[in-house]
Amino acid sequence: MSWIDKLKNRISGKNATYAGMLNGMTPIYNQFGQNIYASDVVQQAMKCIVDEFVKLRPLHVKEEGTDIIPVHGDIQSLLNNPNPIMSKADFIEKISYNYLFDLNSFIIPIYYTWKDRAGRLQRKYTAMYPVRPMQVTFIEDASGTMYVKMEFGNNFETIFPYDDIIHWRAQFSVNEYMGGNEFGQADHGPLLKTLQLNNDLLNGISRAAKSTYAVNGIVKYHAMLDTNDTPARLKEFEDRLLKSESGILPLDMKADFTPITRDIKLVDNDTLRFIDEKILRHFGVPLCILLGDYTKDQYEAFYQKTLEPKIIKLSEAFSKGLFSQRERNGYKNRIDFYPKDLVFMSTDQTLEMVRLLGDSGALYENEKRRSFGLQPLPELVGVRMQSLNYVNVDIAANYQLQEKKKESEKNE
Repeated sequence: MSWIDKLKNRISGKNATYAGMLNGMTPIYNQFGQNIYASDVVQQAMKCIVDEFVKLRPLHVKEEGTDIIPVHGDIQSLLNNPNPIMSKADFIEKISYNYLFDLNSFIIPIYYTWKDRAGRLQRKYTAMYPVRPMQVTFIEDASGTMYVKMEFGNNFETIFPYDDIIHWRAQFSVNEYMGGNEFGQADHGPLLKTLQLNNDLLNGISRAAKSTYAVNGIVKYHAMLDTNDTPARLKEFEDRLLKSESGILPLDMKADFTPITRDIKLVDNDTLRFIDEKILRHFGVPLCILLGDYTKDQYEAFYQKTLEPKIIKLSEAFSKGLFSQRERNGYKNRIDFYPKDLVFMSTDQTLEMVRLLGDSGALYENEKRRSFGLQPLPELVGVRMQSLNYVNVDIAANYQLQEKKKESEKNE
């Protein structure tokens, strides 16, 4: 039995109604659409983004003043090992593709609860699974609690409290609950037109290539040939053509050969490049990123424009789904997804920045590590180092006078 078949409905649904929407629509959404993934350019563009997401490292942290403290507990274990059938990289890859396909990625955390000695309800997470329901319906009960009913391809249905799931949305604009268009779906209309144009061009190139293997000439015989004799004469002509090493084919007075000239028009490189870049712009992936031939500045622009907003929303979606409001606001718990390295500066620029701010005591040691994309360490929490080569400007004059006095006394 699948893991999802073991889930039980959290509410009976008897007193539940559809969640209200200001535009008067019923909040039922189908995740259907034309398959844009059939395009090789779309596959490559998505893969560029997903490959960058896979490099992210999720970390459970708490804020204490200006410092960020890593928390090594059940939540971090869940982030490192999401479920028995997926590694951390597999999990991030799966939710990222769902996010790009549907502009809505749903993750279901599995947990059990108990009451501690003080009577407070505690929760322990055991796994979390990415799901791609065929239909989702937003409903609420009499108390105003929001629920999500999910229907899957095997006709399985289940209902979750909306606060208990992780919902990562893209293009959250005209719809009140889902990312995408007003129907909660990815609007692939403009992209499909470009993909159709690209497909037509590729088919034209294919037909042009095949035409080079078509009839290349006409052999005219100065006599009436019997129907049974025509294949033999044609075979004789082909044999002569194959045996001619010089490229010159001798013919007698019985036959004339008339070649067929072709003027095949292929699509120019600029047109093909324009179509590819038009598709890539839909996903925010420059051609240099796709080809892997990019500079530091180009990757920085790609990160800031395409990746960073999605990573911020991913972190906030996990924080909201795994922590209660009290845990987030009161105890400052959150989930951060750290990139592999700092993309805003070159390595030399980062080293210079850390050296200048670090020597003056303006950076905590964990902040220095984070500048290079490294995880903060518990033993460095609250540790701040300062170089003795610096002095406060208010006492600099007195310091210099004392040094001169010491030097004068030494000389005497």
